[in-house]
Amino acid sequence: MVTGVLVIEDDDRIRLSLALALEDEGYLVRTAASAEEGLEAQRAAPADTVLVDLMLPGMDGFDCVREMRRHDDVPIVVVSARDDTHDIVAALEAGADDYLVKPVAVKELSARLRALRRRGRAVSAAAPTLVFGDLEIRPEAGEVRVQGEPVALTRTEFRLLCELAEHPGLVLSRQQLLQRVWEYETGDERLVDVHIGRLRQKIERDTRTPQRLVTVRGMGYKLQR
Repeated sequence: MVTGVLVIEDDDRIRLSLALALEDEGYLVRTAASAEEGLEAQRAAPADTVLVDLMLPGMDGFDCVREMRRHDDVPIVVVSARDDTHDIVAALEAGADDYLVKPVAVKELSARLRALRRRGRAVSAAAPTLVFGDLEIRPEAGEVRVQGEPVALTRTEFRLLCELAEHPGLVLSRQQLLQRVWEYETGDERLVDVHIGRLRQKIERDTRTPQRLVTVRGMGYKLQR
């Protein structure tokens, strides 16, 4: 099955080169020159994955990601020349699944896209429902509930939560989580930290003193009952 990619990029040269390179890799590519155009294109005919630049005319890339994330759990990769830590963290906190700095090697981008597509809702688990107090995780159904109420997670957040839930009380390092959730042998550990923070906002009563999703200083994270 051919994977559809939507490229939202205002630079004509970069947009065309990305589209041609991804088509050579076997993707079905559509493009948009602005956030507004890209959001409309995604609503009209959803792509499997979306690439977003940050420096866009009108609505910028941060707001584009936020708006798309409000109603769509499609994997989103920010591709930007901005490599400042603040920008990377802000893009991930807005809802992006990954962040790549231009210039991008097409083979690396293609590998990231394949990993994102594999990170779907089908997650194996030892039990149909994993319970952590009033947190219920149903891996086979792709559902999470807190106090009986459904919680909306992105695919990456869901995969991350399931990975931790399948090893209750066990500390998993950032590198282990990058390998198991993102399928990256090496990568930016900020991906893990920001997604942990987003998960806490959705499953913890108080993110300042998390009771379920706990940081073990110098080691990593664990989900505890």
